[in-house]
Amino acid sequence: MSYSLFDFLQLIGSLGIFIFGMKIFSEGLQKIAGHRLKGILSGMTRNRAVGVLTGFGTTAITQSSTTTTVMAVSFVNAGLLTFMQSTGVIMGANIGTTITAWMVSLFGFKFQITPIAVAVIGVFFAFLFSNNSRLRNIAEAMVGFGILFIGLDFIKGAVPDINSNPAMLAFLDGFSEYGYFSLMLFVVVGAVLTLLTQSSSAATTITLVMLFEGWISFPIAAAMILGENIGTTVTANIAALVGNVHAKRAARFHFLFNIVGVIWMMIVIYPVLHTIDWVIQAATGSAVSVFDPSAGARANATLAVSLFHTTFNVLNVVLLFAFVPYLIRFVEYIQPDRGSPEDFHLRYIGMGMMTSPGIAIAQAQKEIQHFAGVVESMHGSVHELLFDPDASRTKLMERIQKQEEATDQLEIEISDYLVRISEHTNLEHWMTERIRYMQTMINDMERIADIYYQVSKLAERMKETDSVWPEDAMSEMKEMMGALQEAIKAMHLNTAREPDQVSLKESIRLEDAIDKLRDDYRSTHYTRLENGVYTPRSGVIFIDMLNRLERIGDHVLNVNESASGRRLRSMRLDGGKTTAS
Repeated sequence: MSYSLFDFLQLIGSLGIFIFGMKIFSEGLQKIAGHRLKGILSGMTRNRAVGVLTGFGTTAITQSSTTTTVMAVSFVNAGLLTFMQSTGVIMGANIGTTITAWMVSLFGFKFQITPIAVAVIGVFFAFLFSNNSRLRNIAEAMVGFGILFIGLDFIKGAVPDINSNPAMLAFLDGFSEYGYFSLMLFVVVGAVLTLLTQSSSAATTITLVMLFEGWISFPIAAAMILGENIGTTVTANIAALVGNVHAKRAARFHFLFNIVGVIWMMIVIYPVLHTIDWVIQAATGSAVSVFDPSAGARANATLAVSLFHTTFNVLNVVLLFAFVPYLIRFVEYIQPDRGSPEDFHLRYIGMGMMTSPGIAIAQAQKEIQHFAGVVESMHGSVHELLFDPDASRTKLMERIQKQEEATDQLEIEISDYLVRISEHTNLEHWMTERIRYMQTMINDMERIADIYYQVSKLAERMKETDSVWPEDAMSEMKEMMGALQEAIKAMHLNTAREPDQVSLKESIRLEDAIDKLRDDYRSTHYTRLENGVYTPRSGVIFIDMLNRLERIGDHVLNVNESASGRRLRSMRLDGGKTTAS
């Protein structure tokens, strides 16, 4: 045996070059797509057929079914897709991933593409330093494309020659002499290979190289392709471990869908393989079967594997399409929803950094909307504490404290996520601006929660000191809370909107109403004090609470300004009302 440790390290290095090239190629394509990638997926309907096309198109753009499925699971986790909608995307991604096999089979084995790949790198390398971000992204994708095929050529050269290493071939032959059971064994090998490389594209390429070099036969390569379809589901399932129940269901569906597909294909695999052989012979005009282990048949055998890969995934979608509702019910049965309505923790962030910054920003926006929901819930708790004499004050105070602590944690974790997005290279200007506005939004919302907690402590102080307000003071405070509730609801809605959909005029009107109530009730407060209507202690608590609530209104306006993407650069007083110039 002439194959040494150094030769093996060369093979590993060649594989590393291929995967690195695939990574650069994929990331470059995603950057070219930019925020349009978000639009492709978020524009989904409940039509699963459209979802299949969407999944196929996204995988064609990203050149990675793993990226598409993890993206779909993350979208489900972020509430941008429903579990039902994600099933179509996942099925389409399975078909889209076959493009890589065709690309490798057609260009990697049929032509000497390495000189072309080097030339492509030479043409586009200089543009990597361009100030034009789009041109830079195109150059990155093309350089990645070149590196990918250079890596493929290195892999072909690093795979041991069967004539010089007969012992290795004998070792593999020992596992391929058991007929159908050998196919089942190599399904497992394909799944493990995908897990080790963390890339179905890399695993498929290794399979094609082994077939081309004569190490494995066409049926064995087809079995490994089936195993790689199972292995590629693992990454999404790992990503879903920290997701919500809907994300877990999407990942489980991906696994189940592919497992069912592999089972039925294994039942009919020999007739399908012979049909593929007939098609390839007819298409290429060759009389040599792809089952023939001779060197002359191997290039056609790689085409046959690519055709098998595509045929399997297309047929699996066609055959199982009508049974998707039943698969969904089964997944919902094995992955029940045990969520609690009182859970105030992060719901949408937790899937790891998204490959596309635009999608990551959309995910952060969903979490900010959740944050605003916690603030609105906190307003309801404080309102109940102030005005419901039959409510359990102890439980309300515990709930308000829990909500305030949740907002502290939400601010920290969302801010950390936004910082990680901002560290992404080549961010577009609008993304950087949006991230800054999001940071100010969560800071203002955390301050709102702090003030609500302070108001609850003032309410407790009233109770402890037996301080009471007259009926008119109580009515004024109710009206102030009512005006604030209207502003909080509008803020919650604005956090879910795109910047150009936020109405600052309405936000200013609501904040003006709060300011006017504060001014009016401050006047009546001093009148009550002068007339001895309530004690100085009760009066101090009233005016303190009134001022704090007015400050909440200021922070609400700040959130709305940030949600709109526009700061109110100058303010003027017009007839007692604040308007934006």
